[in-house]
Amino acid sequence: MKAVQIDAYGGPENLVLREIATPEPGSDEALVRLEYAGVNYTDVYNRNGMYAKSHTYANSPPFTLGREGGGVVERVGPDVYSVAPGDRVVWCLPLGSYAEAAVVPAWRLVKVPDAVEMPAATALMLQGCTAHYLTHSLFRVEAGMRCLVHAAAGGVGQHLVALAKHLGAEVFATVGSEEKARIVAVLGADHVILYRREDFASRVRDATDRRGVDVVYDSVGRATIEGSMRSLAPRGMLVNFGAASGAVEAVEPLALAEAGSLFFTRPHMADYMRDAGEIAWRGSAMFGHYAAGRVAPAIDRILPLGAAAEAHRMLEARETRGKLLLKID
Repeated sequence: MKAVQIDAYGGPENLVLREIATPEPGSDEALVRLEYAGVNYTDVYNRNGMYAKSHTYANSPPFTLGREGGGVVERVGPDVYSVAPGDRVVWCLPLGSYAEAAVVPAWRLVKVPDAVEMPAATALMLQGCTAHYLTHSLFRVEAGMRCLVHAAAGGVGQHLVALAKHLGAEVFATVGSEEKARIVAVLGADHVILYRREDFASRVRDATDRRGVDVVYDSVGRATIEGSMRSLAPRGMLVNFGAASGAVEAVEPLALAEAGSLFFTRPHMADYMRDAGEIAWRGSAMFGHYAAGRVAPAIDRILPLGAAAEAHRMLEARETRGKLLLKID
């Protein structure tokens, strides 16, 4: 089968499309014949070595990239009862989706409802479930709260805006262009901030009578973390869940205290997708929001498997307006 692999950590040029043996499912595993693979920043972190020492997202070159996929179960190993050959399924987190087929732990697979198209189901899985755990579990967004979403026109950002508005929050959203501002405005963001033109923290403070917001969802990292702290109300929550501008290397505990006794967390999605029940809850919730029209997968474009390196370049250059998918023919 064809698969996109890396032999060493590095840039997009390290991605290689090659022929490898089709894996066989073992006990409690299923072989999924892929139709689509999601392209996410976690793939960039796996490619460039940021997660080289991660126990949660363990990897060691050579390996097949991709932590999100959708397709049809082809075979199952012993002791698998939750899925069967022919089932339409999606998953996220286990490596190997940049390929024509992948072996996945069966308990991590979510069945796709007949009414949900496979591109949408795949696009909703990692980014949609990320937005779900950020707004429902890590910090429970409630009516009347205020939140700030960075990179709001991105895949996770759009879901965050939509879910926060559904939950009754006042949403501040930062974007990098007028085009992205229009996207976020349609989603219902109350305040859209072009971060290249104005200081987002000052804008937030002015619009909240100097109080600040209850939670900041920061996937940008190094370039925004200081302003994110200044945007928070006393005892607010700062969630750094990405590093589009570079990793945050340190946050001084005393700085959190001086900024208003803030809470700071850098979560791994895996800790919020710990078992089959939690995975099914988040997946079915996002499919329900999709069916009700509350969220959309925001698919920017669909590229062939062989264009995975180009997809990574686009993602890192912030040229996307939502989700990138690879189509597996």
